[in-house]
Amino acid sequence: MAWLRSSDPKGTGTWASFSSAQRCCQVETAPCPGEKLQVPRKHQVCSQSSPVPMEDTSSQEPAPSKATLGSLGPHEAPTTFISLEEQEPPAPSSRELILEKARAACRCSPGGLGRSLLRLLPVLEWLPRYSPRTQLLGDVVSGLLVGVVAIPQSISYSLLANQDPIYGIYTNFFCNIIYAAMATSRHASVGSFGVLCLMVGQSVTRHLQLAGYGDSSATLGGNSSSPRNGTELCDRSCYAITVALSLSFLVGLYQILLGVLQMGFVAVYLSEPLLGGFVAGSSLTIITSQMKYLLGLKIPRHEGVGSFILTWVDLFRHIHNTNICDLLTSLAALAIIVPVKELNERYKERLKAPFPIELLVVIAATLISHYFDFERRYKAAVCGDIPTGFRKPTVPDISLFPSLALDALPIAVIGFAMTVSLAEIFGKKHGYAVSANQEMIAIGMCNLIPSFFYCFASSAALTKTLLKESTGSQTQVSGLVTSLVLLLVLLWISPLFYSLQISILGVVTIVNLRGGLRRFRDTPSMWQLSKLDTVVWWTTMLCSTLVTTEIGLLVGVCFALLCIIFRTQRPRATLLGKVSDREVYEDQAAYKRLSSIAHVKIFRFECSLYYANKDYFKAVLYQKTGLNPVLLAASLAARARPEPGRGCWSPGCGCLKQGRSRAESPPGDACPPSTDMHTLILDCGAMQFIDTVGLSALKETHHDYKEVGVQVLLANCNPSIRQRLREGGWAGQAGGAGGQLAFHSIHDAVQFAERWHRGDSKDKQAALPEPEEQNFQVSL
Repeated sequence: MAWLRSSDPKGTGTWASFSSAQRCCQVETAPCPGEKLQVPRKHQVCSQSSPVPMEDTSSQEPAPSKATLGSLGPHEAPTTFISLEEQEPPAPSSRELILEKARAACRCSPGGLGRSLLRLLPVLEWLPRYSPRTQLLGDVVSGLLVGVVAIPQSISYSLLANQDPIYGIYTNFFCNIIYAAMATSRHASVGSFGVLCLMVGQSVTRHLQLAGYGDSSATLGGNSSSPRNGTELCDRSCYAITVALSLSFLVGLYQILLGVLQMGFVAVYLSEPLLGGFVAGSSLTIITSQMKYLLGLKIPRHEGVGSFILTWVDLFRHIHNTNICDLLTSLAALAIIVPVKELNERYKERLKAPFPIELLVVIAATLISHYFDFERRYKAAVCGDIPTGFRKPTVPDISLFPSLALDALPIAVIGFAMTVSLAEIFGKKHGYAVSANQEMIAIGMCNLIPSFFYCFASSAALTKTLLKESTGSQTQVSGLVTSLVLLLVLLWISPLFYSLQISILGVVTIVNLRGGLRRFRDTPSMWQLSKLDTVVWWTTMLCSTLVTTEIGLLVGVCFALLCIIFRTQRPRATLLGKVSDREVYEDQAAYKRLSSIAHVKIFRFECSLYYANKDYFKAVLYQKTGLNPVLLAASLAARARPEPGRGCWSPGCGCLKQGRSRAESPPGDACPPSTDMHTLILDCGAMQFIDTVGLSALKETHHDYKEVGVQVLLANCNPSIRQRLREGGWAGQAGGAGGQLAFHSIHDAVQFAERWHRGDSKDKQAALPEPEEQNFQVSL
């Protein structure tokens, strides 16, 4: 219930009571101040379509008393106060909520089963409405172009995952089919992603070393290495894919669990600066790992802390062994691919489709290497035999799960974060809804099911998604077309890449990292916008590069959370002033020509009040108001203390005069005693919550200011804070001191403070609400 009062030119006050439940307005006409209070005339106006019977609410919501109305001067405009009666929301117990969720989950009906199936397989919803006449052409063109780009990327990213080229093609083939059936995004393109392949390769290399396999990272499919731990039946390549598919199974399992448990909120902790720094740091690590292929060097692959520096040390140490053939072909490929891709980006609005320069370079390099026999004549490293067809499905190695469980967690988080973010970006751009939880389930299935078909972890890829969207893709039918292109490679074309140099694959990988490296150019503008976000970016980037990618991600998340704590620990605090002829109060330090309220200080604390900033709250409050109630109370108590009799140990004794003067002198930063303020209004509009420590700080503030004759009012408290105040005993006893009142607006608090201070003590007492008449006090 809300009481409002307005005035007319004749000075007659009208009280209006609004009820949100019935949408009714009850109007009571009251006489001018000084006149005899008469029985009010009641009128009830309802906005409901059906008539509502008249109801006398005078016993429930009393009108303002004589004392309240009489506290105004004879020539003053009536004052408006607002009191809202809070609703009592149902508070079911945790047990009832759990039981209700369990009943809803176990309830089965044909309609519910159909809806669940449509949520799990969105293809059943959009495929019947598919229009071949308007959508098929764009999907086919887009799918063909993405498939052409995916061929070299699938082979080159196998280097990062420390796998044979055929497994990269398997991964991209299966992922596109599963994602087309289960995804809600129409434009995201899934497959091998550079950052995830790097993390998979690091885990695979570590397990290869633990299994006793020698390093053969200079060649793909190097099966000559033999284990030294009793696993002679499985060569190096076999064990590497066993580790990768077991890791992919765990990654998919984590992502599906996150989606089923509706835990998509985990992605919010990966902020844009954090992801940008992580991608930039991972790009530098990927470039470092590919440099040995461009130079044709055979150096071990370092893992763990400091691998970035150790790899560059080995590169310079063995630089004299550079293979000239690999170096020249790498430089030639870079000189051709980079300018053409820059032209594709510059004129992408004019081009119907980007020029497939990567595929053309791969084909040309394969033909040149084959006919000039680079492998035999110049000892250049080539891909070697790439089998055709599909292998018999297998089962992940359960014995590897304990050692891979921790490695799979950051891969799962990064994978679904990239997928969900790309899906939401293009969903908003094209005006359709994307379900984050369903996207997590879809990408989880893209990792879980393909793990039985010799695939490693995957996610949505930025480069292929941008290409897919820009070339006219309408639905996920384009993903099926991409899988058909890769199927042709798997069945017939893959053996033709036997003579393809690995250095060319390294060039393709490095060129596709230009987007991550360009993020360095955004740091100056980011510094101008937010210095803390820039520090998060650089911290995550440096840790991902110099330490490890997993530790870099963890450090970035922790550091970003610490930055949030730092922002809330020392928030902005200011005094407010009134806008002329308006009931608006704003920051005096930010705006000009704001008037201060005489003897009233309005303090705004722009953050929630909790244990980490309660000391700062008091310090900045004393500084802004210019009144430290603790020091002032101590000074007043010292002055009021009667002087003891003079004696040897009396304060008048010379030996104690110096110590007494030192003790009574306030510190240099203390504010001088001041009593020109009678009311302190705390604007709680920026406070989202108050914990128990913050509530204690408010109580102490109220008590300290009350000791020096200053009342404390609260304004703009949200319902949760008012609930905490009520539960914490802030409101005190009914009809207690008015300094504990809380108001819905600053203007109400200012008006009440001025009325309370006007006149003698009897007038102040009359201005306070009676226990049964708190029409202008917020119900705490």
